Formats: sequence, structure tokens, C-alpha cells
Amino acid sequence: MKELWMRFLREEDGVGVVELILILVVLISLVLIFKEQLTDLVKSIFEKIVKQSNKV
Repeated sequence: MKELWMRFLREEDGVGVVELILILVVLISLVLIFKEQLTDLVKSIFEKIVKQSNKV
């Protein structure tokens, strides 16, 4: 049991999880900061798609 605990303490697989969480926090922050611009961009893209699909 002691050997299992020591191996667990030496493992560094959790570093990837921390990095992933930090990346998600940064992405969510960017979305919150640029929410209005992103909404306008998505709306304009969908408007173009609708206009061009009506031509077909």
C-alpha cells in the first residue's frame, strides 16, 4: 500500500488536467469579453447563409 501511495505522489499526469482547465478559463474569459462582437459576427454569417440559400 505504501508503494502505491508513493507512486501516486510521483505521478505527473495531473499537470495535463491543470493546463486544460487554464486553457478553458482563458477561452471562456475571451468569449465573455468579446461576446457582443462574436454575436454580431455569427448573426451576419447566418444572414449570408440564408440569403445565399434562397438563391439556390
